[in-house]
Amino acid sequence: MNKAERQLIILNIISKYDVSTQDELTELLNQAGCNVTQATTSRDLQEMRITKAVGENGKYKYLPPNPVKKDTSDKMNTVFTQCVTSCDYANNIVVVKTISGAAQACAAALDSFDHDAMLGCIAGDDTIMAVVRSVDAARELVDKLSRFIER
Repeated sequence: MNKAERQLIILNIISKYDVSTQDELTELLNQAGCNVTQATTSRDLQEMRITKAVGENGKYKYLPPNPVKKDTSDKMNTVFTQCVTSCDYANNIVVVKTISGAAQACAAALDSFDHDAMLGCIAGDDTIMAVVRSVDAARELVDKLSRFIER
């Protein structure tokens, strides 16, 4: 089992159960077939930025990270209108070209853009490659992004 699969199991466990210690979580992970130590659990929790909070019963428990709701329209408008020069797609890959040195900031803005079909993106110096689920999703994403850069 790889780390991504294990971390998904961690999210499932802490979503379903009131888990309050790393030892308890490690035991539940091992019951789920992960074969981990407490140290591995600790590293995963830190990497995933899982925190504890007081639950409904008054005991501390691990909570899944809350996705930060961002007002992405302002960020997208600012970053894309100032930095993006073009965008296009081929099959399920969207390629966004930026001014030199701006791809990282634009990729961060793109990651915050709420588009269910986008699986993720990587950025170089002036180019972003985003992978989406289908050709139709790529076309739709390019249409949305083009609205930001045609202003």
